[in-house]
Amino acid sequence: MAQEKKKYLVTAALPYANGPVHIGHLAGCYLPADVYVRYLKAIGKEVIFICGSDEHGVPITIKAKKEGITPQQVVDKYNGIMKNAFEQFGIDFSYYGRTSSAVHHETAQAFFKNLYDKGVFEEEVTKQYFDVEANQFLADRYITGTCPRCGNTGAYGDQCEKCGTALSPTDLINPKSALSGAVPVLKETKNWFLPMGKIQASEEFSSYIKRFDGWKSNIKGQCNSWLTEGLQSRAMTRDLDWGVPVPVEGAEGKVLYVWFDAPIGYISATKEYFQQNGNTDSMENWWMNEETSLVHFIGKDNIVFHAIIFPMMLMTHGNFILPENVPANEFLNLEGDKISTSRNWAVWLHEYLVDFPKREDELRYVLTSIAPETKDSEFTWKDYQTRVNSELVSIFGNFVNRVLVLCEKYFEGKAPFGAANLPEGNLTEARNLCFNQVAQSINDMEACLEQIKLRDGQSLFMNIARAGNKYLADTEPWKLYKTNPDLVQTILFDALQICAKLAIAAQPFLPHTALKLSQLLGANNLDWQQLKKDIIIEGGTQLGKPEILYKPVDDEDIQKQLLRLSEIKKENTSQPAKSELQEVKANITYEDFDKLDLRVGKVIEAEKVPKADKLLKLIVDLGFEKRTILSGIAEYYQPEELVGKLVTVVANLAPRKIRGIESQGMLLMAGNDFGKLFSVGPEKDIEPGSIVK
Repeated sequence: MAQEKKKYLVTAALPYANGPVHIGHLAGCYLPADVYVRYLKAIGKEVIFICGSDEHGVPITIKAKKEGITPQQVVDKYNGIMKNAFEQFGIDFSYYGRTSSAVHHETAQAFFKNLYDKGVFEEEVTKQYFDVEANQFLADRYITGTCPRCGNTGAYGDQCEKCGTALSPTDLINPKSALSGAVPVLKETKNWFLPMGKIQASEEFSSYIKRFDGWKSNIKGQCNSWLTEGLQSRAMTRDLDWGVPVPVEGAEGKVLYVWFDAPIGYISATKEYFQQNGNTDSMENWWMNEETSLVHFIGKDNIVFHAIIFPMMLMTHGNFILPENVPANEFLNLEGDKISTSRNWAVWLHEYLVDFPKREDELRYVLTSIAPETKDSEFTWKDYQTRVNSELVSIFGNFVNRVLVLCEKYFEGKAPFGAANLPEGNLTEARNLCFNQVAQSINDMEACLEQIKLRDGQSLFMNIARAGNKYLADTEPWKLYKTNPDLVQTILFDALQICAKLAIAAQPFLPHTALKLSQLLGANNLDWQQLKKDIIIEGGTQLGKPEILYKPVDDEDIQKQLLRLSEIKKENTSQPAKSELQEVKANITYEDFDKLDLRVGKVIEAEKVPKADKLLKLIVDLGFEKRTILSGIAEYYQPEELVGKLVTVVANLAPRKIRGIESQGMLLMAGNDFGKLFSVGPEKDIEPGSIVK
């Protein structure tokens, strides 16, 4: 193995305790983290797997206001739902904490005070958005508006979840309060800022980011984009009444910024893990030990916080180790549409566990098969049915069942002894081919698991079963038994060894199946080291009664799920005012509107902006001049579709640099949350430069 560290501290992103877990969350970080942790444990590594509920995010207070309950009632409810679903599904956390716990509050406050006493923070009085109607300052997530990078009209004040860009509230175009819908005003307030630009220039940070070279391209690309543009100081405190109070004088009524507070939850949960388990080990022996490898599993919308901001916090505190890897996944879509909690467009884990009882491994298998490791992927119920029936049932399950049934039929349910050698010829070739394929698949699978290429690793696992099936098909022991039972002993003895290798190799991917299969084989103590052994199941071992590992997914099961989604789509479509369309903004005067210079433009060139999935670079002819305009519409239009198209341009918008390119205007577009976007342009051909009134 290429592992160098003695300990592995693995974390999975703390989910907001304002709703249940859906398959997008699972595919994004929780399932990949669990597969990797199970592999590390299988090969004998010392591992702690940490997660917990993030209970101080603004989405929680918004949820509480909507439901007319307290934030504490919200987090208590959803913490229970999430924790129970994770446990039933088989996510094997060492400890699942809560950021509302007393230990977490103490840990987060002590961490902040350490940086404060060292003089790390910049204390600044700045103007921040204030909702006059609600009479309170607005946290980043209480402010929505248009993303300056991709044009998403539903961006938050801290991040655009469509393009993944981290933002500040003042970056938003046309901001409004999520509390009242009113246009917020800027008001002075004092906060403490982490000087990210200064830290970026430090030798320690420069040394740390060399690790990016070994990380996945999507993580490296997003981080390098941030660093190239230069980091700005970011406030680590907020004017709110729900969260961890800021532990310094003059900070009354302020709490820690949730992205300062939440990642410290990994540290506090580690403390609680040792405290509550009566373990003499300590948090410091893991978080402050150079023999520990820290690995953060997250979704792509959390990359910058885990790869840049949290490491900056750790290094300015001192003594803490920094992440060795941040294997973020992209997004999982559902049936041709983006998963949306607000529109209930999701497959919720707790509901799946009810609809498909004791079939956890089927969902684990399918989600790992389509894992969005390098790009967005899609879950469909038909694909779920196909993968379960044609792979788990027909390949893996079928092979195991055939072997056990033949052993029951010919050898009274005991493992044969493999007494005879295969004769030279086709049978020997089939055996050699089979075991060479099995050995190669195991070696390649281990390499993939080491590199956290879990989708490929699982595919190689299934190749072991494919090789076993082919061996049975080539040797046909059911035809040989009457004439050469000794030869059948050897064939089935070999096949049982392959079954045992499958039981071992299944441990990271299909833990429930691995346990069941090991019991059927009469081998309850299978370990990873036996994968390379020729003999795992000894002759004479009493086998379990043949039992199918997986049952086929019926059409009826799938139609039930598709019908449910169909009803949700109808409900969303029938309520556009609530689910889709935004409220009308505050009134403006004619003089306000008259300040806009709207012109007809003709797109004469269009191309994608390198390393920016959402952006297109357009050259637009305005009649009197040609301009470069960047527009976040790459997911809706191919560049060639736009060439020759007439569009409406805000011609007097101040130029803005995006990705190092100056954008000299903005296109008017109409869109919604259903993946649709339309160019607002003239119906008939009209001369470029014409004024739009």
